[in-house]
Amino acid sequence: MDTFDKWLTIEELATYLKLSRTKLYGMAQRGEIPASKIGTQWRFDREEIDQWMKSHSTARGVSKV
Repeated sequence: MDTFDKWLTIEELATYLKLSRTKLYGMAQRGEIPASKIGTQWRFDREEIDQWMKSHSTARGVSKV
């Protein structure tokens, strides 16, 4: 994965966040994670994901998700 890619696929995001694709699909469908759907495929803006992660973390590093 190129570290400068703006848009991530579900597979790239799963690797980036160390989460399963199934979990990410569900989160995207429920609107729990910033995502864009193009046709049948989901795309994720790397900067939005980074901001989302920061906004959902606690002071001790435990996610609220």
